Amino acid sequence: MSRTPRRRRAWPAAPLLVVALSACTAEEPLSVPGPEVRGGAVGPDEAVTGDLSVLQVQLEYPLDGAYEVGEDARLFLGIANSGDASDVLVDVTGPFAEAVDGDGGEFAIPVPEDDNVYVGAEGAPSVTLTGLEESLRSSQSIPVTFVFERAGEVTLDAVVAAEGQDPTPTSDFPDPAEDPTP
Repeated sequence: MSRTPRRRRAWPAAPLLVVALSACTAEEPLSVPGPEVRGGAVGPDEAVTGDLSVLQVQLEYPLDGAYEVGEDARLFLGIANSGDASDVLVDVTGPFAEAVDGDGGEFAIPVPEDDNVYVGAEGAPSVTLTGLEESLRSSQSIPVTFVFERAGEVTLDAVVAAEGQDPTPTSDFPDPAEDPTP
């Protein structure tokens, strides 16, 4: 005696589709303003050429939490040169009066071949954007254009660092040469 196989009843997918679509009609989370996200994002990276890149561009976290129009902001970034020719950062432009390098002389930050330059790090070149044309707070950004002698120019958004991401050193270790213990 042969038996006919029993068929399983298929449940229609329509109720599941309705539930899934109704979840998608809720207001998009990114369109709802909310409190500032603590921690924020680090700055962007952008290749200028195949050998030269600008990395992690950010403005220092303002001591009072916001930059007002006309204030100055220190800029922090890395410049990676993996090529066999040196270059020079000759200008930085954007919505501010001017960019001033830490030496106070003619604006020129050398970028040696096959090397990295960390602008704003202790003992490294520094750049201050003077006379900001708009107010900024943590996680907001302004467009900044970096002009290189050989590689040309690239524009990136310089993000204001989040609180706690102050690029300045957070601790001061004593100099071993000044240690009074023998």
